[in-house]
Amino acid sequence: MSTQDAQESAPNEAPAAEAFDETGVKRELTGIPWKVVAGVALAFSTYQLFIASFSPLSSLVTRSLHVGFLLLLAYLMYPIGPRADRHRIVWYDVVFAALAFGLALYHWVFEEALIQRSGDATTTDLIVGTLVVVLLFEAARRVLGIALPIICAAFLAYGMLGQYLPSIIAHRGYGFDQIVGQLYLGSEGIYGIPTLVSATYIFLFILFGSFLEHAGMINLFNSIALGFVGHARGGPAKVAVISSGLMGTISGSGVANVLTVGQFTIPLMKRFGYSSVFAGAVEATSSMGGQIMPPVMGAVAFIMAETLNVPYVAIVKAAVIPAILYYVTAFWMVHLEAGRAGLHGLPKS
Repeated sequence: MSTQDAQESAPNEAPAAEAFDETGVKRELTGIPWKVVAGVALAFSTYQLFIASFSPLSSLVTRSLHVGFLLLLAYLMYPIGPRADRHRIVWYDVVFAALAFGLALYHWVFEEALIQRSGDATTTDLIVGTLVVVLLFEAARRVLGIALPIICAAFLAYGMLGQYLPSIIAHRGYGFDQIVGQLYLGSEGIYGIPTLVSATYIFLFILFGSFLEHAGMINLFNSIALGFVGHARGGPAKVAVISSGLMGTISGSGVANVLTVGQFTIPLMKRFGYSSVFAGAVEATSSMGGQIMPPVMGAVAFIMAETLNVPYVAIVKAAVIPAILYYVTAFWMVHLEAGRAGLHGLPKS
């Protein structure tokens, strides 16, 4: 079987995979709405490249605009619920998107005044901060589901009402202005280190990783893996391990790894004798390892570098050996399983 034949053995399951996304249910837009969203995404990418090249804005303003672009795209791309019309952008989502981005300019327009009255928020500051937090909660619900907003809301409720709880878990109490100031006006809440890392490092790695994916790197990785180990004992599973490891070098996302590589390797493994359970387990294990595969790892690697104040290269060097051992172990396990089950590789022809 040739590489092209192997890659064509999986497409029957591709449409089902395309309906699933690592985030919430997205809109399926065409025409002018699609062009608007594409224009916003292009403007966001241009802004991030400009920031990375010239750093013209202060840190807090950079973070605020970064979050503003994310909220703008979230309200344009994700409907209010899974049953909503996914083929058009309703008027209230346009209002929410415009409001979210408009409020993101607040730190930029009133930067000097906010610095001068630091710690003494005005009514306008509190209103703007509250609106941003509410919009952020709703955007998170749409993109990630209800669990994260509930957890965050519980912590906020504890901050606001903790003084009324039993003494063993109570605190002295915080004013509404303190909570909003901590969340919105400073660099320790919404605009903390994770947002800074996202605005300066993560976005760029994701952007250029996306360029590589659309340039055909996924097919290249699959072809390389097929050429090296496709004919060996248990070849399809070994292809899954190597392809996922290579994909991890440019994605840093386990879920994205499954969605891109898995739709080819899982049907291939099943076709050559692996059970559905084992095929899914191999792909899931191999793809999750992509989060620790240098040079592009999960977001936590960038946060580690920023928190520890060490170069990102140092984090990469520390991750090389564990990542290699992880994939060597996965490779050896599928080799043993193939021997136990008497599974052969792909024909060299």
